Amino acid sequence: MVDVKQNVSLKPYNTFGVEAIAHKFIDLTNETRLVDLFEQDLFAQKFYVIGGGSNILFTQDFSGTIIHLSNKGIQHFVEGNHVYVTAAAGEIWNDLVWYCVRHNFPGLENMALIPGTVGGSPVQNIGAYGAELMDIFYSCRAFDTKTGQFRTFHHVDCAFTYRDSIFKTKYKGRYIILSVTYKLSIHAPLNTKYGAIESELQKRGIAQPSIKDVAEVVSYIRVEKLPDPGTIGNAGSFFKNPIISNQQLNELRSTFPDIVYYPVSDTHSKLAAGWLIEQCGWKGKIVGQAGTWKHQALVIVNQGAATGREIYNLSTQIVEDVYKKFGVELEREVNIL
Repeated sequence: MVDVKQNVSLKPYNTFGVEAIAHKFIDLTNETRLVDLFEQDLFAQKFYVIGGGSNILFTQDFSGTIIHLSNKGIQHFVEGNHVYVTAAAGEIWNDLVWYCVRHNFPGLENMALIPGTVGGSPVQNIGAYGAELMDIFYSCRAFDTKTGQFRTFHHVDCAFTYRDSIFKTKYKGRYIILSVTYKLSIHAPLNTKYGAIESELQKRGIAQPSIKDVAEVVSYIRVEKLPDPGTIGNAGSFFKNPIISNQQLNELRSTFPDIVYYPVSDTHSKLAAGWLIEQCGWKGKIVGQAGTWKHQALVIVNQGAATGREIYNLSTQIVEDVYKKFGVELEREVNIL
């Protein structure tokens, strides 16, 4: 039997630390229990699956069932020049990164200290400092809440794009990811070209960095730049960096020559959302109990007693101001419930 709790506070289960009550709550450590829940018709009702709660904003109580996925386990095997690392969805992402660092498997070190769990990594197509999940993703095992069957998704099935996947679009809310397998190249070169990494390595006098060096530097940069959710509530980057046409970029550059951007193709470029927000005067600005982080305008923080609705309303003001000034529509990266 599955232990179903009633009227559970979700404050400990979201990194914003906002209060919300789940009508029903299930802590799931054994994936076989999903079949029981399917047979009980739970998935025919309102439900939502959470892991680390690091990419979610509760703006109200949840009237359905919250399923907290906390299954554990990491294993790997080597085949030729590649290593396949499989981690349970409930594993903390950073624990997986350091598992690979300890075993000298390159590929995840640039994504050190990204908050959340393994199960969310393909959903969001997470990435940081020049690395993206889709570049190392091999497959994931998932449970279909519509049919009660288990299914394996390979890379080609996932429709990865920037901070997006089929699990956020066509199959949003349908599949529960249970484990993820990553394909890493044992001899892959380290990616240290991202400016902040290169600069910090130079400061430390490291000319030939190891995987561990890169992971430590990335962790240091993130701690310096982003607030610790254990100290002040936040969900990391609240908005996606918008991708616009180069034609629109050139028009913006004529008015804002210092605009920060990165080419992504021959026809499109990615703007730094943090820069856009900062130019609108939002960096470090506090409104009531919500605000933006003093070191990074892209991060919205809970000063201590903000409600989810307050945080959402503040994000709406930011979206409106950026659009008014630049004609660019910011998209929230955080899931709003």
